[in-house]
Order: sequence, then C-alpha cells, then structure tokens
Amino acid sequence: MTRTLKLIAPIAVLTALAVPGFAQSADIDINGDGMYSYPEVQAVMPEMSEDDFSALDTSGDGLLDADEIAAATDAGLLPA
Repeated sequence: MTRTLKLIAPIAVLTALAVPGFAQSADIDINGDGMYSYPEVQAVMPEMSEDDFSALDTSGDGLLDADEIAAATDAGLLPA
C-alpha cells in the first residue's frame, strides 16, 4: 500500500462515521476563532486521530481553516 493510500484510507473511514454537517457546525468552533483545533474536532469526531487531523491540516499550523475544511469536504474526506 502506498503512503498516500495509508493516509487516505483511514480518513475515508472517518468520513463514513463522521457527524453530518461537519463544515457548517458552529458547535465545533468552541473558542469562536473561526478555525478548528484538534481538540475541537475530536470532541465531535472522537475516532479522529492526530495523524488524520494532520493530514487535513495542509498548512501545518495545527488548525483547520475554512479552505482546509472546504478542500477536505470537496475531496470527500469530510462530510458536507
């Protein structure tokens, strides 16, 4: 299995288990900064590992911003 598949496969499984409406949920952004931290995401998706979160965090800043969430949603890695 390639490295890419090893990263994408767990995320695809998480997508199937994820909370519907992930990208629109104001409940995720607990501190109201407009971005999702790993603890905020894990609160609604406890099955998400730090590695899975890091794969979605393309900027590497430890937060998911609107562009990263949209890209993950468009790629089918997070539910719409």
